[in-house]
Amino acid sequence: MKNLFYKSGMLALVASVLLTSCDPEIDAPIVSAGQADFTKYVAVGNSLTAGYADGGLYLEGQLNSYPAILAQQFALAGGGEFTQPLFIEAQSNGSGYLKLTGFDAAGSPVIEPVKDKLAITSMGTDKKTPIYAEYLDEVNNLGVPGIKMVDVMTAGYGYNNPLGFNPYYERLLPKSLTAGALMPYVNKVASTDPSFFTMWLGNNDVLGFATSGGQAPISDADKFQTSLNAMVSTLTANDAEGAIINIPDVTGIPFFTTKATADLIARAAAETKLYIIAGTGEVREATPADYVLLTSTVGTPEAVGPATVPHGFSQFNPLGNGEVLDAAEVADVKAATTNFNGMLQAAAQAKNLAYVDMNAFFTSVQPHNGQPGLVINGVAYSPAFISGNLFSLDGVHLTPRGYAIVANEIIRNINLKYGAQVPTVDETKYRAVLFP
Repeated sequence: MKNLFYKSGMLALVASVLLTSCDPEIDAPIVSAGQADFTKYVAVGNSLTAGYADGGLYLEGQLNSYPAILAQQFALAGGGEFTQPLFIEAQSNGSGYLKLTGFDAAGSPVIEPVKDKLAITSMGTDKKTPIYAEYLDEVNNLGVPGIKMVDVMTAGYGYNNPLGFNPYYERLLPKSLTAGALMPYVNKVASTDPSFFTMWLGNNDVLGFATSGGQAPISDADKFQTSLNAMVSTLTANDAEGAIINIPDVTGIPFFTTKATADLIARAAAETKLYIIAGTGEVREATPADYVLLTSTVGTPEAVGPATVPHGFSQFNPLGNGEVLDAAEVADVKAATTNFNGMLQAAAQAKNLAYVDMNAFFTSVQPHNGQPGLVINGVAYSPAFISGNLFSLDGVHLTPRGYAIVANEIIRNINLKYGAQVPTVDETKYRAVLFP
């Protein structure tokens, strides 16, 4: 009996060995840097690069920035350490941000600011700009919320002074009045000496005009070109490879599409009309070619003489110029975006760099004929506010899921340009808008 068990066991073992030896080998995916060198990756850009989301810069957004995701994937192909100017846990809410707390009886979202665990240490000499906890170590993510292309050569852009400064850049510079404190952004970038870079700059050069309803200026084209030349020359000074990312059409984001003008006009048609103050100062009826901003108080009951009417639905109480990007201003935004993108593409071609057409990508995300423009792994994505999965609660910046999708688009373009095989990430591992 004992021998029977032994022989049966031996037969099973032999069979197992034979079967195992016949199993097909599963090849691990090939990972390669191709002609790129990811040893020292540096990210240059604005709030999108920093991981800004929900109207603020905070730790979770920083950890899920698209450069952090890229660096994680570059590490698989020889990339080195990637340092970000992270807020510490006790100050993890950074500048503060917006949080979805629920929905009211009409189904509208209730959004409230988060005010605890902030990284604000004082106010600037102008008495209105917050000073954030400093981070003076060398960093690879040089994303500075608010920076424009035309700002990159400005000495003192981050220095705390009553004439105005950028506090997100100020936290990366020494506080005493030295050459370091007055360092232009382009010099700060030069000090990093990257082997590979991404540059996503230029958005704010048109976005500031658009989100102000045309009240802030669009950047001067000649100064944009000069600043762009300086940035690209600095980044490629030591033959670094990289990717230049262009400017999406800002009028396709939730900040401009959520309070759809056509819907508001239809709502008004039964009793009155929707009125706006155009950029010329003229009070006129709104058209579908005008964009009512997400921050507008359109529809809020307000007193107009002895009557109370919804804001915007009376020629005596029109939407203010700063609440609307009118048709003429939309044309200005589109013309400037096309012009700046032409400069960015030419710069990439001149230095033989990867060029990521993020404008085309976000245009492709727009719904068509009632169908979503983008579906990944069975999940639909769109620019819809809250439900579209891409954009955060400020209607401008991305969710962690959105940043992951952007990172994948950048990776695909880098792989194509440099013959690399850097794997993309599973975007479903990153959250969309956080529901209560």
